[in-house]
Amino acid sequence: MPSRTPAQKPVLWIATRNRGKTREFSQLLRGVCRVRDLHGLPYFPEIRESGKTLAANARIKACALSRALANRPILADDSGLVVPSLGGRPGVYSARFSGPQATDHSNRIKLLRLLRAKSGVLRTAYFEACLVIAQNGAVLSSVSGRVWGRITHVESGSRGFGYDSIFQPKGFSRTFGELPAATKHRISHRARAVAKISPTISRLLKPSRLRKST
Repeated sequence: MPSRTPAQKPVLWIATRNRGKTREFSQLLRGVCRVRDLHGLPYFPEIRESGKTLAANARIKACALSRALANRPILADDSGLVVPSLGGRPGVYSARFSGPQATDHSNRIKLLRLLRAKSGVLRTAYFEACLVIAQNGAVLSSVSGRVWGRITHVESGSRGFGYDSIFQPKGFSRTFGELPAATKHRISHRARAVAKISPTISRLLKPSRLRKST
C-alpha cells in the first residue's frame, strides 16, 4: 500500500513557539504526520509554565492548547538540561536560566561560567524530554527520554539550538551543535521520547478516530 504524501498526512498541533523544537518534531514525526505550532495561532495567549517539573509543565501546555482546539490530540514537550554537580540546574528553568530576558546564548554563557572551575565527572550532564498528549483538557499519554553526556569547556558547532553547542553526548567526540541532524535525531532525548509516543500519535490521528471525535 503506498504511503501517504505530505499533503495527505494528518496534522498534529504542538504547544510551542520554539521554532527549534518544531523543526525537530517535524523531522522526528515526518513519517507519521505534519506538525503545526503556536505560530499558527498568533492570538493564543502565552501559556504560563508554573510546574515544578518538566512533566508538569508539559501537561500544563498540552492541556491548555487542547481546551482551545477541541477534539484534537495536542502534543507538548518540556525539556531541560540537568547538571548533577550544580544541584540539578538548570533543569526545569533551562529556557530562562539567565533571567526573564534569557536567550540561548546567555543561558550557555551562564552555565559555562558556573562550571569554569569544574572538570571530569563534575561536568557530567543529561538532557531530558517529557512529552504529553492531551485532548479536551485530559492527558492521554505521557513519556520521557534521556541522553547522558558532558558539558564542554567552550562552544562548538552551530547546529541545533539551546545548549546543543556545549553538550557532548556520551560516546561521541562532537557536540550536538556539531553532529549531523540525522545523528542527533537518532540518539537525542527528544528522539527517544518520540519513539515511545509515536504509536499513540498514529492511533489518535487515524482519520476514522478523528471523525468520531468531532
